[in-house]
Amino acid sequence: MVRAAVLPAVGAPLEITDIELPEPGPGQVSISLAAAGVCHSDLSLSNGTMRLPVPAVLGHEGAGTVLAVGEGVTHVAAGDPVVLNWAPSCGACFHCGIGEVWLCADALKGAANIHARTADGTELHPGLNVAAFAQETVVAANCVLPAPAGIPLDDAALLGCAVLTGYGAVHHSAQVREGESVVVFGIGGVGLAVLQAARIAGASKIIAVDVSPEKEELARKAGATDYVVASDTTPRAVRKLTGGQGADVAVECVGRPATIRGAWESTRRGGRTTVVGIGGKDQQVTFNALEIFHWGRSLTGCVYGNSDPARDLPVLAEHIRAGRFDLSMMVTERISLDGIPAAFDNMIAGKGGRALVVF
Repeated sequence: MVRAAVLPAVGAPLEITDIELPEPGPGQVSISLAAAGVCHSDLSLSNGTMRLPVPAVLGHEGAGTVLAVGEGVTHVAAGDPVVLNWAPSCGACFHCGIGEVWLCADALKGAANIHARTADGTELHPGLNVAAFAQETVVAANCVLPAPAGIPLDDAALLGCAVLTGYGAVHHSAQVREGESVVVFGIGGVGLAVLQAARIAGASKIIAVDVSPEKEELARKAGATDYVVASDTTPRAVRKLTGGQGADVAVECVGRPATIRGAWESTRRGGRTTVVGIGGKDQQVTFNALEIFHWGRSLTGCVYGNSDPARDLPVLAEHIRAGRFDLSMMVTERISLDGIPAAFDNMIAGKGGRALVVF
């Protein structure tokens, strides 16, 4: 039996309880978690914005040490440090076939599996495949990547979602070029990764936008050259900071209609907006036909940073070891499993960067 954070039903409070995990079967890996990041996607699962089977063990951004492997697993062994990949590619669907592994049709297929049981026998699903809000987990082998050498395992947990998403949004989706200006909406864990990635890309001006004035120091530490407290006049403020034109690129990390629209309006004519935030299906963003033609802007969705973890983790590791990307500065709170509900509340209130569950 191990301790875990269980979502009993959509909209219900998390329960910190004991669960019973099976031994790893063929093609599976058992892992002792070192740390797990508290991501907005976990909140989206708990409130029903994202729909996956429940009851479930939440948590998808994690790292740990392999305890045991099942038959047929050869790329990791007991004792190896690993990073969890919550969206593994199947390698066989249409999108995998054309190299868009982040859009794999079967990436979340494992969420329907039975992962563990509570003490009374209730069957539990793995929230986003990997069930990282637990002392231990058992996952499919393709959900496990060797952890990059020279990076503390606690910090390496952030590589599993926030960092790959933020870095990929800049380098793969928006394709920020040296000298361009970038505005980032939402300075949570992903937003902090976007700021650092924009700095690495050589952006000339990096504007951070958030509802909280208290995040300015954190944003500037991550690479922001300017800070704007979000309001109805944010696009005007961004244009003022960019010579009246607007930013070349906007990255939206909130997932609300107002911020998506505001990000789009903050870019120059011909500018590019990448939407990372996850909104609800009942939330509408509207544009009129004339403005789409006149402004010539692009608006693009972004899943998991359009990243291929196997390709991108080694690149990120080099940036981290060289001091260009700082994982530890993204963590504003280190908590236990019992602290996850409060971390959700802080996320809703727009407080802090990344909360990290440390085991």
